[in-house]
Amino acid sequence: QVQLVESGGGLVQAGGSRRLSCAASGRAFSSYAMGWFRQAPGKEREFVAGISWSGRFPKLADSVKGRFTISRDNAKNTAYLQMNSLKPEDTAVYYCAASRGSTENVLTTPEYWGQGTQVTVSS
Repeated sequence: QVQLVESGGGLVQAGGSRRLSCAASGRAFSSYAMGWFRQAPGKEREFVAGISWSGRFPKLADSVKGRFTISRDNAKNTAYLQMNSLKPEDTAVYYCAASRGSTENVLTTPEYWGQGTQVTVSS
């Protein structure tokens, strides 16, 4: 069992930056691929970024490539989403997810979810 807690959300102006953190508790964090998803009002949840257990093979949605970076620190049981050049359309609740196996697993079949953190980008 893995428990995930996101933090770092808030209000930011367009063009600004924000770093989200996902703290994990439970066993063997380093064996889980981690991912970030988001859900805007009236829209379905969508994949944003994923990273393998080793920190290699990051995967980003086209809409955030060049602006967002995903990373992890296995010693701290924490994954991060660095968001730069934020746009109003990035406004959403951001969720952390975890899955055993590859980055592809967390993209397609997340096993565990955090409760979400709101990011609001003002124009």
